[in-house]
Amino acid sequence: MSREDMKIVLKSPFSVIGSDSSARATYGILAAGKPHPRAYGTFPRVLGKYVREEKVLTLQEAIRKTTSFPAQKLGLKDRGLIKEETWADITIFDPQKIIDGATFMAPHQHPEGIEYVIINGKIVIEKAGHTKETPGKILKEK
Repeated sequence: MSREDMKIVLKSPFSVIGSDSSARATYGILAAGKPHPRAYGTFPRVLGKYVREEKVLTLQEAIRKTTSFPAQKLGLKDRGLIKEETWADITIFDPQKIIDGATFMAPHQHPEGIEYVIINGKIVIEKAGHTKETPGKILKEK
């Protein structure tokens, strides 16, 4: 897919943004191999390159296409929105700094500009460091 094709798809009102990468880490068994850079950078790339730099999407459109719209399409009624009776999965980032850093040669690179990641109401990433919290859950079809 070319960059121009990517822009056309991102602009479509029907597209959602996601990654087909497996879970990765810079340590332990999840650090094995050389994953595609998207393992660390899909969402920061969209926000940094296609929102901030190239203005293909607004920040609001990109957030919707990575959160509530995919959750809606997958039938996850308690995910993707910040409101009562939903799970608190939140990424707090600086829109002026967020960008991916992973490359094909050095894929195990965390993105820049992410301050906190909160999963199920627990802080998991704080100032680029893992807090050792593991509140994630496998989502199953109901």
